[in-house]
Amino acid sequence: MAVLVTGGAGYIGSHVARLLGEEAIIVDDFSTGLESRVAGLICEHLNLAAADATAKLEALMRSHGVTAVVHLAARKKVGESVELPEWYYSQNIGGMANLLTAMKNAGVNKLVFSSSAATYGVPNVDLVAEDLRCEPINPYGETKLIGEWMARDAAKAWGLRHVNLRYFNVAGAGWPELADTAVANLIPIVFDALKAGKKPQVFGDHYPTPDGSCIRDYVHVLDLAKAHIAALDYLDSDNREHTTFNVGSGSGSSVFEVLDVIRHVTGENFDAEILPGRAGDPPRLCADVSRIGKTLGWKTEADLTEIVRSAWAAIS
Repeated sequence: MAVLVTGGAGYIGSHVARLLGEEAIIVDDFSTGLESRVAGLICEHLNLAAADATAKLEALMRSHGVTAVVHLAARKKVGESVELPEWYYSQNIGGMANLLTAMKNAGVNKLVFSSSAATYGVPNVDLVAEDLRCEPINPYGETKLIGEWMARDAAKAWGLRHVNLRYFNVAGAGWPELADTAVANLIPIVFDALKAGKKPQVFGDHYPTPDGSCIRDYVHVLDLAKAHIAALDYLDSDNREHTTFNVGSGSGSSVFEVLDVIRHVTGENFDAEILPGRAGDPPRLCADVSRIGKTLGWKTEADLTEIVRSAWAAIS
């Protein structure tokens, strides 16, 4: 079996590829992905939204006997998506359309789609379940929700078997060389500030939570990668009741709690700079993970301390 992994040189994609081993065929434009993460694997340099992407993807699938696709390639900066909505639509949705067309043409009918908790928007519930109404508040979240719709419509039109994995806050490192280098999420942002001798910034301490800071659900990237493998196995079954699954721990940690764990792991005693809260940030965003546990038999293994420890070790 060969599995095409789009965005396979990225932070999450490279962990999925590492678990797949030689079965992984990598497609990446290397705008943020690193070739060193996928050394020794078959790699195709390609932007999925390019005019010739469909033909190249189809040829790649046919030549390597691809039987399934894990689709992670996407533009993913929320703020940037607000500033450049047209580009995000052309890249994320255009790339998805090209990929689905190539899969249809090549006779590949299994897809694991990298979706996001950003599809939910600002839900006013303690735990977010998959059947909650999706109301994304930025173009990035909208492109992920539309990607789910496209997979659903392909299933109706030509029999695509698909799973949507809605990620919550991904962190940690399964292997040091695959660590998150983007400095776009809380834990790497704090590490970057500490290494620069600066105070980490916290956006808001006035939220209706026990300590006033936002609460998020953190999942270790290696646990998340294992969820993709479980989803691929699920697609082989003819008894598939669900197509969409949350991927998180099922519990939340506040920003201040994360900072305390970072202090414990690093041995650094630091203060944070408190800035005004950001518009649209939900006070709490945590996953109901009962569906993925019951259906795929998946659950997280690493707790927050292990997540922080693995991320710190990867850059120390």
